[in-house]
Amino acid sequence: MLKYDLHLHSRYSPDGTLDVRDIFRIAKKRGLDGIAITDHDTVRGGLEALKLKPEGLDVICGCEVNTDRGDVIGLFLTEEIKSKDHASVIEEIHAQGGVAVVPHPFDSIRGSAFWLTDRDARLIDGVEVVNARCVFRRSNAAADIYAGRFDRAKTGGSDAHFGGEIGNACTLIEEGDDLREALLGHRTRPFGRLSSPVFHLRTKALLMERRVIKRRD
Repeated sequence: MLKYDLHLHSRYSPDGTLDVRDIFRIAKKRGLDGIAITDHDTVRGGLEALKLKPEGLDVICGCEVNTDRGDVIGLFLTEEIKSKDHASVIEEIHAQGGVAVVPHPFDSIRGSAFWLTDRDARLIDGVEVVNARCVFRRSNAAADIYAGRFDRAKTGGSDAHFGGEIGNACTLIEEGDDLREALLGHRTRPFGRLSSPVFHLRTKALLMERRVIKRRD
């Protein structure tokens, strides 16, 4: 099986710290076959990662877009997503030949959670059913039930903002399969474990520090 972490943040995210070269190094050390850089509201990290792509590691340019209803991840992107309306964001992703995945839906303590409805299933391609940053397992369980009910691709991602989180959750595909085709054909399998809640605290501390610095400037 090939192992992909499809939800990673670099220094281009407001709450990210990692250089893409550090992400590459850690990903290879942890036995990953591929990664997706999915920074908040920008593809800059993903495009940089594609330019610096190392041998032996597949790299996907993505973006985690904050829409009017919550976050949507676009994978296999080539340019910035300009919309904020959730349906328009998904249309833009598809117009680029991308795949639209809803990360960490039903997470009751995350303000950016997308609370999926029955009608949303026809718009999206996949649901992240293992997000390593979900504090409560019930959030991932609800996502898994939804994806199964509507026959959407099931994905896993670490949602890593720090190196210690990379690879804690991932998406598995068969050797020789194409990731994009596997997602669209619903041939993916999520796998992983929850990260320590300490990483949430580290993120909050980082954001507070950056707000203080910005005010000083």
